[in-house]
Amino acid sequence: MSLSATVLQQELLPEGLNISFKLLPGIIVVTMMLSFLGVGYFYKVADTGNMWVAGRSIGNVENGMAIGANWMSAASYLGMASLIALSGVYGLAYVVGWTTGYFILLIFLAAQMRRFGKYTAPDFVGDRFNSDAARALAAVTTFLIGFVYALGQARGMGLVGMYILGDITNVVPLAGLSAYQAMMVLFMVVTIGYLALSGMLGATKNMVLQFVILISAFLIGLLVTGWSAGFSTVLPQIEYGMLISELSAEFSAPFAGGSYYLWIATCFSLVFGTCGLPHVLVRFYTVQNERVARWSCTWGLFFICLLYLSAPAFAAFGTALYGREIGAVYGDPGMSSAAGDVIVVLASQLAGLPTWLVGLVAAGGIAAAVATVAGLFIAASSAISHDIYANIINEDATQRQQVLVGRLSIIAIGLLTIVFALDPQQPIAALVGFAFSLAAIVLFPMFFLGLWWENANRQGALAGMVSGLVLWFIPMLNEGNFGIVNGGEGWGIEFLATWMPAVGSALIATPIVFCIVIAVSAVTDEPPVDTKMMVRQCHSPDPMPKDKTAADVVAEKRNNNRTPADD
Repeated sequence: MSLSATVLQQELLPEGLNISFKLLPGIIVVTMMLSFLGVGYFYKVADTGNMWVAGRSIGNVENGMAIGANWMSAASYLGMASLIALSGVYGLAYVVGWTTGYFILLIFLAAQMRRFGKYTAPDFVGDRFNSDAARALAAVTTFLIGFVYALGQARGMGLVGMYILGDITNVVPLAGLSAYQAMMVLFMVVTIGYLALSGMLGATKNMVLQFVILISAFLIGLLVTGWSAGFSTVLPQIEYGMLISELSAEFSAPFAGGSYYLWIATCFSLVFGTCGLPHVLVRFYTVQNERVARWSCTWGLFFICLLYLSAPAFAAFGTALYGREIGAVYGDPGMSSAAGDVIVVLASQLAGLPTWLVGLVAAGGIAAAVATVAGLFIAASSAISHDIYANIINEDATQRQQVLVGRLSIIAIGLLTIVFALDPQQPIAALVGFAFSLAAIVLFPMFFLGLWWENANRQGALAGMVSGLVLWFIPMLNEGNFGIVNGGEGWGIEFLATWMPAVGSALIATPIVFCIVIAVSAVTDEPPVDTKMMVRQCHSPDPMPKDKTAADVVAEKRNNNRTPADD
């Protein structure tokens, strides 16, 4: 093992975690990953409809489960409990933000986006604002969101994989890779493989399977951990409250782990970032109509809450067990971010659960990460293949060419993620939080104003998106998150870090982007009449045919000299 890999091994080796090879957990995880490959092969696709929107054939409960799996990433399964364990009340901003966002989606975006009827989020931006430049900006943003978000998932795969398969580099040297790196590369390669085969159709079928695995593993693990450790009996989600008085003030005192302003800023970014994530919104394009889209969102919120209401309990159990078995949770040195990121698995291990059961909990974490990577990579590859290649570069591209470019895009973003995830700079939830800020700042204003204000125009959208990208990069560079400014230290401007932190930058930046779009649209020409009619059609009470878009319906009405429904 090289010197750099040895140093990384020490930094990303969760204290107290048993990383020896375990046969039964290994069999569970290998079987699970092979099943994902099998489903991907069985549902392999050859046309763009199945590749990007699963043929619009997914039902409401099935899509709700896919939304749940797509959403409950390593940041939810592992990172949320980690944040609550390490930051106490501040970590609840993630619980509140990630659930509240779905109410906004349900009320303002789900049905309307389905009625617009395109393939991808950049597709919506390009057609709604009549601009290939806006389409390209949205596609680049989608790719960037997928990349940043996937880094957190890759980190989760590597950390959890060490518990199951151990340090295989002691047996099979892998080009100087550390145990974490070897696990991350292994699981990412399998994920890339089945996605390149299956597209959205196979990914959706796999997400249903992944949801069953991850929610069963999490809830069973929580119930048995609480019972074995003497913390709870049958309802750990309620009974963990008895532990609060025994835990440190850093866990239970309001905002001991972060300021009140930071809590508000983080929560804001997560709420509206949820509404701007392309891999979430594309799920509403996979169903037959707007009614199914609404019910999908409702079912998805229910399935998500099953885990979100349970994560604080796992955090409390893990914090108590860590303090009892390993050492002080807070202070110097305290619990490391690596240990925090696997607190769910670590709590199960410290509670004395059978190895196979801890392995099941760990397998759930890998399933959560794989499911979200699937959604991210499909969204990112569709942005490259459908929105840039087919709509801008080669408008005469055949379906076969588009699918090929899509598969190559999946491989490309997968390899890029692997390279950058070899040495991750931030904990899982922080990496994911950056992606949410980007979605809230750049894409959410386009979706909301595009659907709810017919006078939002091309000039306003371009000005807003460019300004949004600049506003997102400023705090990211200030805090040194890309490692390219001042030797990775960033600018270090304290005022900016306090009032516009990278993880919560949307609180300041999103209102600015809204104002820019509205102001520029107000002083420039209004959109074409057909565009306004498409917006009105998104709010029409008339049912939408499965295979038609708002543009198709407007064209028919124009030909028949009919007036579209008003808001």
